[in-house]
Amino acid sequence: MDSKWLQSLMARRSFLTRLGAGVGVVGAAAAGGPAAMARPAEDAAFRPARHAQDDWYDKIPGVHRFLFDTASADGMAWALQFASNFYTANTDAYGLKDSDLAVVIVARHKSTPFAYNDAMWAKYSKQLSEQTEFTDPKTKLPPTVNPYTAEDSTLQQAGKMNALIKKGAQFAVCGMSTRGVAGRIAKANGLETDAVFKEITANLIGNSHLVPAGILAVNRAQERGYTFTYAV
Repeated sequence: MDSKWLQSLMARRSFLTRLGAGVGVVGAAAAGGPAAMARPAEDAAFRPARHAQDDWYDKIPGVHRFLFDTASADGMAWALQFASNFYTANTDAYGLKDSDLAVVIVARHKSTPFAYNDAMWAKYSKQLSEQTEFTDPKTKLPPTVNPYTAEDSTLQQAGKMNALIKKGAQFAVCGMSTRGVAGRIAKANGLETDAVFKEITANLIGNSHLVPAGILAVNRAQERGYTFTYAV
């Protein structure tokens, strides 16, 4: 037998053997075999960390979750209106109850003091008016009551805040901004910032949660399944 012919035959057989092995690997990958196991698993997708101090978002009952972010007096007014609309539309169009809706309104930056009760507005009206850049539209003076909880206020949203609290709406109150407000009050009145901060945080409106920062609340709520809108 010709030795060159034999060498050629053996070379072709070796090539076909290697080709078959390659096809086998591809087939295993297509069939979900060991080669397929090398692909990244779907459950490796990003999952946000959970922190115990944020668990209150999950304790609010409801089959629909909505967060309204506010950072100004006008923003708070619009949030109160939109949140009221959210409750009404879900009741009228879907037959849902107030308890079916988890609603959170964030009070941060210049809207933060609207989460303080009447006692704080009566005592520190000048500084709270300066912080919110808001004066009573009728008297042009700093309000001595929370303008969004006062039932007899001339504001269009008068009383809506209390109505939403009764429906179960919650408020996330910016601790960082409140610390700044406390500093402003302390400086103007010769007081200690820590003492004023403690006083304010003991006098928040109903259903309030003091959070480290309002913008952090916006992030944490969305990670807990809340849809989001910024009220301006």
